[in-house]
Amino acid sequence: MEVYDITIIGAGPAGMFAGFYAGMRNAKTKIIDSLPQLGGQLSTLYPEKNIYDIPGYVQIKANDLVQVLEKKLQTFPHTYCLGEEVIHIEKQEDLIVITTNKETHYTKAAILALGNGSFQPRKLNVPGAENFENRGLDYYVNDLMKYAGKKVALAGGGDSAIDWALMLEPIAAEVHLIHRRDKFRALEHSVEKLYQSSVNIMTPYVISEVTGKDFVDGITLQQVQTKEKIELAVDHLLVNYGFTSNLNVKEWNLAGTRQTITVNSDMSTSIAGIYACGDIAGYDGKVKLIATGFGEAPTAVNNALHFIDPKNRTQPAHSTSLF
Repeated sequence: MEVYDITIIGAGPAGMFAGFYAGMRNAKTKIIDSLPQLGGQLSTLYPEKNIYDIPGYVQIKANDLVQVLEKKLQTFPHTYCLGEEVIHIEKQEDLIVITTNKETHYTKAAILALGNGSFQPRKLNVPGAENFENRGLDYYVNDLMKYAGKKVALAGGGDSAIDWALMLEPIAAEVHLIHRRDKFRALEHSVEKLYQSSVNIMTPYVISEVTGKDFVDGITLQQVQTKEKIELAVDHLLVNYGFTSNLNVKEWNLAGTRQTITVNSDMSTSIAGIYACGDIAGYDGKVKLIATGFGEAPTAVNNALHFIDPKNRTQPAHSTSLF
């Protein structure tokens, strides 16, 4: 039974940075994630998407950010258990016991950086749409250049939908953004850029039909109020209606909601020895940004180490001194 100082559950950006910082504190660290690779949603869902809220970068592609974080992690000899889904976590005497679908892990403290948990895209609810998946109908973008010179329709009204539309504008022959409401839910600056772009904004419309033989060649749109229908010829349809998660942390007897763990200012949860950071951590006034998770990760690590040994300082030396 090998016991680790800190086990981090979740290898998204917050979990990766927590692992790096734990290495700087010389903590024996293990990282567990249900995905087969590091990076969480950034690697799986948005590898080509530009991210703007990372201090130090004007903008950086999601996959590039993951590579930077992975390079930092390689500074230390951590243990990785990828492709393992955590089923249960509990405190047993002086240890935290983590049960996955493959084995049991033992640790002195745990940091939950679960993000939104295991996720699936919200599908387009149109008869026959599933027949076009990966044949013109996409829910993920792994290669931006496959849309070069093509007519692309994009459905959605949030930040990701608008970001994709703006990124596709200089690449695709045409970009149509379809949203069921007149107003978008995205950041004001992004919406302003959208209206200044050449993207064809189609609101309020919903997709009522996808057409094509072996590949998407068109869609039918229905106006929300008048029910008027129009045909739109497209080569690709991107749907960004968000994602659903099967995460239910209440089953682990942690205080919080179904998809949020309540934490104190030191990132501690309702169970001693278990901490949280990133999107899963909830407190009054929380703003869910990657940059926020980066700030929470060292707080969680330092306080976890102090929990293990009260002689450990919660405010260690600066990184320039540690290296």
